[in-house]
Amino acid sequence: MPDSYTPIGGLMSMWLIQLGEVVFGGVRSGLYGLIAFAILAVFIAGLMIGRTPEYMGKKIEAYEVKMTSLVILIPVIAVLLGTAVAVIVPDGKKGIFNPGPHGFSEILYAFSSAGNNNGSAFGGLSANSFFYNTALGLAMFFARYWITIPILAIAGSLAKKKIIPQSQGTLATHEPLFIVFLVAVVLIVGALTFFPALALGPIVEHLTLFSA
Repeated sequence: MPDSYTPIGGLMSMWLIQLGEVVFGGVRSGLYGLIAFAILAVFIAGLMIGRTPEYMGKKIEAYEVKMTSLVILIPVIAVLLGTAVAVIVPDGKKGIFNPGPHGFSEILYAFSSAGNNNGSAFGGLSANSFFYNTALGLAMFFARYWITIPILAIAGSLAKKKIIPQSQGTLATHEPLFIVFLVAVVLIVGALTFFPALALGPIVEHLTLFSA
């Protein structure tokens, strides 16, 4: 069904998945993905105000930031690397029924859904082949399961730390200001990581509609 969307409609569906499903439909993986973004937002805010970042009364230090970076980067690498390989190798290009930008969108959506806990696909991609079964399975394995390791590492690290009493320098994470900042971090990180790939697929496909 997503294959019948307009280019912008397909882009939005794809982008919401690429954000880690932290916006809509992100059951389970969306929760720990949002926690990772919250830690990243707290860290960035701490750098901006010049204070040690804190989250839920616990100090956010270098170890937590490193693990958070892995949570965010592993799915991105799995999706983009898998897409890049699929558009190069002959077996990957054989599965495309709609050549051009839309075919690229089909591949990008397939790896985005495999790597971000969704499972849907564009109907125009013949994904039931040895190549795609293997490649999408690997993307699913690395992007979905390996990020649980740094998430559990963050949980264990925070559990061992003592709760710090709030002070005037504590950034309140339950107020509208932090919510806006968190949304901005999610959107900016998603735009910077996936915009070049989206530009090759749904964006250029949308522009070709006006040049026809």
